[in-house]
Amino acid sequence: MKKRVVLKIVMLILSGILIVGISGLYAGTEVQDIIKMDNKAYKKHKKSIIEFTHKKHIEEYNAGCGECHHNEKGEPLNDLKAGDNVKNCIECHSKPGEKPKGKKLTPKEKLEYHAEAIHDNCKGCHKKFNKEKGLKSKDKGAAPTSCSKCHPKKKK
Repeated sequence: MKKRVVLKIVMLILSGILIVGISGLYAGTEVQDIIKMDNKAYKKHKKSIIEFTHKKHIEEYNAGCGECHHNEKGEPLNDLKAGDNVKNCIECHSKPGEKPKGKKLTPKEKLEYHAEAIHDNCKGCHKKFNKEKGLKSKDKGAAPTSCSKCHPKKKK
């Protein structure tokens, strides 16, 4: 009789551990509002680090998740919800920095470089936003498209 009780208790404990473990797999990640676009793959940044804000892009610019997040084919992930797991850009765009100067690369090879992929994505979206709103890059409310607008000089 005692063996049955002990066995039931062990089974309940194991079931509980299994349920907690599985729910942890599907819990997703917390979506941070401000993401410092810093990565340990870069040993020393020459320019200041961008701070991306989800809230501003969603609320003020009506950007959807698929504007930035995409699958391995480059197709937007429009079905994402807050808390869904997404890969960090550098997991696929795995070469730190920009493409080497003077090196001829295919568009696909160019996007292997993390900074190239980020710049293409952000600048492309910013240019599209400005065009749709009839704004020039120097106009108030225009999305930044130049290096110095996104990467202001570092404070000493």
